[in-house]
Amino acid sequence: MHEARFSTAVDHAGAVVHAGDAEWLLTDGAGGYACGAVDDLVRRRYHGLWIARPAGSTRRHMVLAGLDERLVEGDVVTHFLHAHWRDHERSSPGQAANTFTHGPLPTWTFRTGAHTIERQVALQRAAAGQAPLALVRWRNLGAVSVRLCVRPLLGWCDADHLPTATERFDATVQARGASWGVRPNELLPTLWLTADGTAAFVAEGSWYRGFVYAEDRARGYDHIGDRWSPGVIELDIGPGHAATVAFSLTEPCTDARAAFDLVAASAAQRWRDAARQASPLVARLALTADDFFYRDDSGRLGVLAGFPWFGEWGRDVFVSLPGLTLARGRLDLCADVLRGALPFLRGGLLPNIYGRDAADSHYDSCDAALWFSLAVQRYMDAGGDTAFVQKQLVPALADIARCYQRGTDLGLVVDAAGLLCAGRADLNATWMDARTASGPVTPRAGLPVEIQALWYSLLAFLAEHDPQWAPLRDRCGKAFVQQFWLTNDQCLADRVFAGTPVREVRPNMLVAAALARSPLSLSQRAGVVAKARAELVTSVGLRTLSPLDAAYRGRYGGGIDARDSAYHQGTVWPWLAGFYVEATLAAVSKKARRQTAQELSAWLDGFVPELERAGLDHVSEVFDGDPPHRPGGTFAQAWNSGELLRAGALVAGAQQ
Repeated sequence: MHEARFSTAVDHAGAVVHAGDAEWLLTDGAGGYACGAVDDLVRRRYHGLWIARPAGSTRRHMVLAGLDERLVEGDVVTHFLHAHWRDHERSSPGQAANTFTHGPLPTWTFRTGAHTIERQVALQRAAAGQAPLALVRWRNLGAVSVRLCVRPLLGWCDADHLPTATERFDATVQARGASWGVRPNELLPTLWLTADGTAAFVAEGSWYRGFVYAEDRARGYDHIGDRWSPGVIELDIGPGHAATVAFSLTEPCTDARAAFDLVAASAAQRWRDAARQASPLVARLALTADDFFYRDDSGRLGVLAGFPWFGEWGRDVFVSLPGLTLARGRLDLCADVLRGALPFLRGGLLPNIYGRDAADSHYDSCDAALWFSLAVQRYMDAGGDTAFVQKQLVPALADIARCYQRGTDLGLVVDAAGLLCAGRADLNATWMDARTASGPVTPRAGLPVEIQALWYSLLAFLAEHDPQWAPLRDRCGKAFVQQFWLTNDQCLADRVFAGTPVREVRPNMLVAAALARSPLSLSQRAGVVAKARAELVTSVGLRTLSPLDAAYRGRYGGGIDARDSAYHQGTVWPWLAGFYVEATLAAVSKKARRQTAQELSAWLDGFVPELERAGLDHVSEVFDGDPPHRPGGTFAQAWNSGELLRAGALVAGAQQ
């Protein structure tokens, strides 16, 4: 077995070299996270050391936005803070030289004169009886003692909001031993700071005004905000020693040093485990797969769609779930998420955006329940708990199918041919859901191709458990081929509308070519794959529209309308690689499968550089359709990680 490569670029001393704007991520298992840039410059409103989901809320809040660290030697003060201030053209780096190391924990090393200070950040994940914590450790790597004065910079706001200094914050500080508590307003519970070693806290409330968030500006959003500090943590650190501060939103941490040590040991073990993987891509994505899992206040296990701004989205949950769980041998996690979804089923639908419960959720996705049904099928095919499937999941799927036969919200109803109508002209209820003031950018009302593929697969699965579904399955499959197969083009229409096939070349047809339960023949699967390979496949995923189409948009960027206009009109989505790999393997004979798998494995290796490019150990949400395929959107996306992990497992299995 080969050891996985954990870096793609090194300097002359052998250290990993990252772009300054590459972003790291940590998560706390309760819906919160920490993230930022390699060069320590805050570029987004979402950059911070703890963006937490308080108990009782489905919204994340910016709690600990950053740190203003100062090394004090008599009258000489050396600032570490890297910031971009209003009215300044460029950012202002700190006064100490700064280098970054990614793992096992994000680590910065500041060097100034005779002093070297290392800073590491960590999040303690929520677990039974264990609340999440944000942890920061400074280590004195120099030969003389240092005094480090640190101002915590608080956001104390919804993570989407940028506060200003006009807001009134309560500067009262509670003291409890080596812990200090602040509660600027009633929005959040008390934030406790607990320090180990020689430490003191000086209460001194102060606003930091005029931070510029360059990524927010580039995306067309408001981009100037302020942060508040309740006071100064004074740390005296001897040579070779360390000081640790823990931040909590419940009770004060009892032992900051021990909490950090446990998190650091766990992170180091995960890195060692990942390094044993043969595939570099699988190694890196498996290392961070658990970032997307969280438990809500009831203990239900969910999947977060992406970071830094997405929450729990039903479609994303069930597209990503098989790869995040089954591809890693974690059938238990898959079952837990599937079980937790059952109370949210309503009229054959699952939420696109989860709330606290079904009544608090948004049901505007016509396909979330169909992706759920596919995840159930894959769980069963992977050897899942038969009793759980038979007693709970199959009845739920049968109920979904019956709801579609009767007709349900979002225009979902089975037509006379057995196909599943979905949506209206004014809705964009499939995954291609971008819209501007003019309406849906990518209209897909009628019979979208992937909806039919998922519907047929559901019927075929139900027929395996109850023969009464077989006639509808057969009618659906026959109508699907008759209405969608384009003989001259040797591929599938993207949708059928008012009885007419829409001949746009899009990747949605790959779902039908990929699934084990599909009405397509081997040669039809091969035709779909060939068309996708010719017009849609890139080094970082598949385009959402052929470049030969007049509506194609090759660049994803600019303001909100510009991005939405390109989102599904040519922009590349990496998650589609999973269905492309699956369809390609399903389109060849058993004799040719090993060679095909080797070729696909080489193609998947092309994603490895992306793990260093934008989100470290993650693949960005989208890329430009045109070379050089610049990344865009979120820097960590659940279905990208899940489907690439699943693709890796598929090619590994086919090569055995």
